[in-house]
Amino acid sequence: MATPPPMILQVSKCLVKPSSCSNMAIKLLHLAAWDVAMLSPHYIQKGLLFANIPPTLSIETIIHRLKSSLSVALCHFFPLAGRLRTEKVLGDNGKVSSLQVSIDCTSQGAEFIYAVAHDVTVTDVLAPSDDVPSFVQSFFPFNGAINHDGHTLPLLAVQLTQLSDGLFVACCFNHVVGDGTSYWHFFNAWAEIARAKDGDLTISRPPVHDRWFIEGESPPVNLPYSDPEEYIERYSPPQLREKLFHFSSQSLDELKAKANKECDTNTISSFQALSSLMWRSITRARGLPPYQKTSCRLAIQNRSRLQPPLSPDYFGNSIYAIAATTTVGELMAHGLGWAALLVHQSVRSHTDDAIRELVKKYHEKPFVYPLSGFDKYSVMMGSSPRFDMYGCDFGWGKAVGLRSGAANKFDGKVSSYPGWEGGGSVDLEVCLLPEYMALLEVDEEFMDAVSPPPN
Repeated sequence: MATPPPMILQVSKCLVKPSSCSNMAIKLLHLAAWDVAMLSPHYIQKGLLFANIPPTLSIETIIHRLKSSLSVALCHFFPLAGRLRTEKVLGDNGKVSSLQVSIDCTSQGAEFIYAVAHDVTVTDVLAPSDDVPSFVQSFFPFNGAINHDGHTLPLLAVQLTQLSDGLFVACCFNHVVGDGTSYWHFFNAWAEIARAKDGDLTISRPPVHDRWFIEGESPPVNLPYSDPEEYIERYSPPQLREKLFHFSSQSLDELKAKANKECDTNTISSFQALSSLMWRSITRARGLPPYQKTSCRLAIQNRSRLQPPLSPDYFGNSIYAIAATTTVGELMAHGLGWAALLVHQSVRSHTDDAIRELVKKYHEKPFVYPLSGFDKYSVMMGSSPRFDMYGCDFGWGKAVGLRSGAANKFDGKVSSYPGWEGGGSVDLEVCLLPEYMALLEVDEEFMDAVSPPPN
């Protein structure tokens, strides 16, 4: 008989509103093309696992500190305390011709949830040699919510789950408001406020809220729909297995050296080599026919690639998914370096001109991304090991692990995180259909590169 999942009980729930600050003068925030395109995918769900909480800190003290610091953080990141708003635009015939979505920044508040899971230990969550336990999804609020739901749901929800020997802090963040860069910018700023002295309301990296629009375009973006139901999709993936694989800095150096040697170059990065390894290994596990086209897609940010560049503290979405594409036969006939060079070339081609051309095309024919539209023959590399995930110290020390919720997952989704020990190590969270995961776990090329998890 299967062991029943542990009981996770919600103890309390409330809205946290921004403390008094000057940003409250901004009542309406227009959204850019990169933002409104995200209306149909899920919220971003990421969370940190903490152990060795100082015994002098009561749970009441921790909750109070988290709430008060969140209130200050919402002053700086005020769009997260708002709600989405849609205006219908009427055509000459009196019928709705388009929709304009913005953020109503009138401080409706973010949600704060306190839950307990007294039968769950830190080791249960980490499960270093097993799949990610399904109960981890219960650590996250708004499961199944899409970004459009931010018209009625808070744009940010936080859940603190008390374990038998630790804490899990999860954030559910509306993807229309911002991308992964913005998500971790907020999470780190909140932690910075929480560990600061009382009365210190400053943060080291204030967010930049001015949305970027290409020359010749101005807000708001007109979405060519008469009703949100035309773009709303509530995607639910099939049953997936989800597992983390660790790659030490030494393993990544070896992959990078191998890929560059095979191509007689020194331009391929360790992450490009790792992405290519995942592409080849998952494609092999799927057993696809040689003529089938396949792609390795990477979520890549635009901030530093635009000329002039956007501020690294630009708070909003500024990403695209670029693709290296070939046939399965070609991918399998060549080595790691050949695939890595394709990935490298797709990254290099993502220039200021390329970004601006994509934005111009979007304004000519705006649309909302459907999550179900992902190519089932491809691999999607999301998140980034460059994000400062383990820098989120609330005053209890460094987190011992990072996990994500059920949001935005499908067969072939791979999320990249910095390894806990640092030094350039990487953890990959891989989502695959069960039959493909079983084959990946015995794939010789893949498993030779996987490292044992750090102690």
